Amino acid sequence: MSNPPVGRLGKYEVMREIARGSMGTVYLGHDLYIDRPVALKVAHSDQLDDEESGDRYRKMFFNEAHTAGRLSHPNIISIYDAGVEGEICYIVMEYVEGGQTLKPWCRPDHLLPIDRVVEIGFKCARALDYAHRQGVVHRDIKPTNILITQQMDVKLGDFSIAQLSKMDTTETLPLGLVGSPRYMSPEQISEEFITGQTDIFSLGVVLFELLTGRHPFMADNFSRLVQKILTEQPPRLTELRADAPPELERIINRAMAKDRADRYAMGGDMAADLARAFDRILEQPRENISEQEKFTAVKQLDFFHGFPEAEVWEIVRAAQWQDYPDGSRVIIEGEIDDSFYIIVHGEVKVQKNHRDLRSLFAGDCFGEMGYLAKTKRTATIVANGPTSLLKINSTVISQASLNCQVRFLKVFLRTLIHRLSVTTEKVVQ
Repeated sequence: MSNPPVGRLGKYEVMREIARGSMGTVYLGHDLYIDRPVALKVAHSDQLDDEESGDRYRKMFFNEAHTAGRLSHPNIISIYDAGVEGEICYIVMEYVEGGQTLKPWCRPDHLLPIDRVVEIGFKCARALDYAHRQGVVHRDIKPTNILITQQMDVKLGDFSIAQLSKMDTTETLPLGLVGSPRYMSPEQISEEFITGQTDIFSLGVVLFELLTGRHPFMADNFSRLVQKILTEQPPRLTELRADAPPELERIINRAMAKDRADRYAMGGDMAADLARAFDRILEQPRENISEQEKFTAVKQLDFFHGFPEAEVWEIVRAAQWQDYPDGSRVIIEGEIDDSFYIIVHGEVKVQKNHRDLRSLFAGDCFGEMGYLAKTKRTATIVANGPTSLLKINSTVISQASLNCQVRFLKVFLRTLIHRLSVTTEKVVQ
């Protein structure tokens, strides 16, 4: 890979390396004429010199300057300059001090608050709307191409495979299938005609990941991924994150619509819906207990002993946290319910024919048979004092990661076997 001349690259002073990616190495630089910090992206020399792909790589590298260079928007990284010095190709960009990509916030144990995700989505949608109106389609919207500043502002970057459309023609790179398959729209992955709506689809996928910590089209190989993107619907957002407003689920589902006729036509339309959703989220009363407090309480329960923190976060965010006052009924004998309950705080009484049978305490579970078979409840469960429960149904678990599902099933079956053995012993006695 090329290293820039020691201390200088053209009129720019080279300070230090700050990032390295597939399209080049990025250095912190200083514009000596304007007296400002800049980011210098330098092309990889080994890829430039490759006999088979060198020309294509060079076109892709300078395509970023050609497309993004005509854009000027507060949420798009600015391109200042581009050039060749000797055998070194470089692009000069806006330097985002302390900027991070969105990737770290796509983990179940490190999710952002919902209102912050909506704000990020709003700014991205508005930036895409501007780019599309200038004839630029990004084609590679994904978490690692979206920077967050220290002030939590948004910056779209890496326009290396962007497509530039004009009134009478379309300038694009003759590369076949390009982009990141996990974030491609159905028409992009099918190599059909591309419009700005492909970026809207990709943004929907990114927002889904930011809200749930998982990809909407999880697959273990490329062919399965393609099949899911083309034919299958993503899991319900509200079943993976119980506190997500249904309106937000509707917005993201529309962004990820398979048929472009059902998808947002422009980023501005999506931004408008996100703005309305943001206002309603702010109007909602805040919960008395935070997600972190819920996680801390659940992590301490024996049921979740041995679960990695990321998997506990999956359960906490997808399950329903329910608080019951003294004397309120959680389950009613004879009703049909497919939920399984774990007591986080407090105590419940198990009753049959209005007679108390036993008490259950924090860490205990109930509702296993209803969860498994969706049969009528054989007993009534009543809160004995203020009680907090984690309510889990089969849909919640089926949408969790595979490792989390396996771990949960093992503990659930062990709990059920123990419950049945205790019941059998009492009958024999």
